[in-house]
Amino acid sequence: MFDGFTLEHIPLPDATLRCRHGGSGPPLLLLHGHPRTHVTWWRVAPLLARHFTIVCPDLRGFGQSSKPADSSDHAGSSKRAKAQDGIDLMRALGHDRFAVAGHDRGSYVAFRMAMDHPDAVTRLAVLDGVPIIEALERCDAGFAQAWWHWFFFAQPGKPERAILADPDAWYGLDPSVIGPAAYEDIRGALHDPATVHAMVEDYRAGLGIDRAHDAADRAAGRRLRCPTLCLWSSRDDLERLYGDVLAVWRPWAPDLRGHPIESGHHMAKEAPEALAAALIAFFSGSLPA
Repeated sequence: MFDGFTLEHIPLPDATLRCRHGGSGPPLLLLHGHPRTHVTWWRVAPLLARHFTIVCPDLRGFGQSSKPADSSDHAGSSKRAKAQDGIDLMRALGHDRFAVAGHDRGSYVAFRMAMDHPDAVTRLAVLDGVPIIEALERCDAGFAQAWWHWFFFAQPGKPERAILADPDAWYGLDPSVIGPAAYEDIRGALHDPATVHAMVEDYRAGLGIDRAHDAADRAAGRRLRCPTLCLWSSRDDLERLYGDVLAVWRPWAPDLRGHPIESGHHMAKEAPEALAAALIAFFSGSLPA
C-alpha cells in the first residue's frame, strides 16, 4: 500500500498522529471515518498523488494516533480538537494553506476545520455526511433505525463492552473487499480497548459539544467561506433520509456543488476511480459550481 509515501508518527502540540504523506502538487488532507484508519484511502491516495501532495493521518483517537484524555464534556474528542490537530499537522509538514476531504466522521472534522480556520482551508469536500446539528434536528424513526449506533455509542461504558466482546463480528470487516494489508491495520485498531473507547467518545462528543459548536456558528450567521463539494454514496442512506442532500448543505455553504457516487457507504474502497476523478476535478478547480 501507498508506494512512494512516507509513514511517520508526528508529534503535535496536543496529539501525536500517525500519518502517511506523498505525491507532489498542492496539499490535500484526507480524513477517514469510523471505524477506519488512514489506510481507508489506500486505493484513492495514489491516484490523487499524481496531482496533489497527499497527507493521510489517523485521526486523534483512531488507529495508532494518540488517545485524548477523558473529560465530562468530551472536548478532547470533539471535532474542533481534531480539526486543530489537522491544522497543526499540515503546518508541521510545511503547509499553511491546503484543501481537505473527509469521509463519514472525518467529514465532520473537515467541516469544523473549514469553519474554524477559513484562512487555512482553500477547498472542502464532505463525503457521506451533513452537519451534525442538521442530522440531529432531522432525526426521525427512519434515522434512528438506520443510524441507531449514534445513540448506542453515546451511552457510558456499554458500547465498549459490546464491541470488545467480538470486534471482528461487530464490524464484519472483509479482507477480500478492503485488501489484506488494510484489513490487518484496521483489525489491529479494533482489538485495542483504548482505541475502541476513543472511537465511541467521538460519538459522545457528537451529541453534545459538537452539536453546540454547530449551533453557535448558525446563531452567529457563520458560513463556509471556501468552495465546497458534497459527495454521497448512491447505495447508502443520505438520499433516503434527506432527499435533496445539497439542500441540507446550502444554508452552510454559499459556494456548493455535489452529486452521488455509485457505491455503498465506503466509497474509497468500492469506487476509488470515480471518487478520485471527482476530487481531482474539484480540487484542481475544473468542476464548476
